[in-house]
Amino acid sequence: MTASNTRERILDALQDILISDGYSSVTLEAVARDASVSKGGLLYHFPSKAAMLTGLIDRLSEMAEEEFREAEEGDEGVVRVFLRTSLPQSVEERELYWAVIAALRTHDELPEEAVAKVQGTFTRWGEMLHEAVADPVLAEVILRAGDGLYMSAIAGMPQPSPEMNQQMIDRLVEMADEANERAGR
Repeated sequence: MTASNTRERILDALQDILISDGYSSVTLEAVARDASVSKGGLLYHFPSKAAMLTGLIDRLSEMAEEEFREAEEGDEGVVRVFLRTSLPQSVEERELYWAVIAALRTHDELPEEAVAKVQGTFTRWGEMLHEAVADPVLAEVILRAGDGLYMSAIAGMPQPSPEMNQQMIDRLVEMADEANERAGR
């Protein structure tokens, strides 16, 4: 087994514990047990709970980078990709993001660079939207709408139907397209 496989197993175990039991249940021992590695093996890859959480945030940041590339290079466009990816695609994803937010609230356990990486992801979406939408007010409305979709979904609040979500996304994309046309983009 390679070191990268072990590292990924540890992060998978951490993610599973966060989803099933929440942040308060994350201990080095529990993660080592669930990853089927010794505590020494875990400490070789992640010398602390904060290092494990930072590793998970790095993994999530890599996923965000893929979404940024898709938004910039794909056919859907920045607005549609942002709004679509603001909706967690599964209960597991929703629970994971909720647990990561709980971990972020304990700034004392996470290095500032990990917190900055999460904040940077949100900032980058805002920058991309403001570049993609000619009307800065509309760009901000779209940003806040996506943030609201995200937060209400991960908080487990009642959600609109998938059809209504799609209609909201379509309407905001249409408004962005119209603003860009008026601006000659």
